Amino acid sequence: MTQQDLERIARATLKDFGITPADLTVAPVEGQPGQWRIEIPGVHGIRIKCGEGSSPQWVREQIFEQYLAQR
Repeated sequence: MTQQDLERIARATLKDFGITPADLTVAPVEGQPGQWRIEIPGVHGIRIKCGEGSSPQWVREQIFEQYLAQR
């Protein structure tokens, strides 16, 4: 999964919540291969681990669960 894939999935997932953050940031977690941090204004941050075998649906579910847990 590439950074662009993850950003696209994150934006689409958040759009389902009615959130369209202009400054959404997706970045690799330093020293932890395959782990990404998604920064969303007003939310503490979502951290998911995904790699070659991760499906877009799995990534979406992780974002959904973590976002709801922070609300």
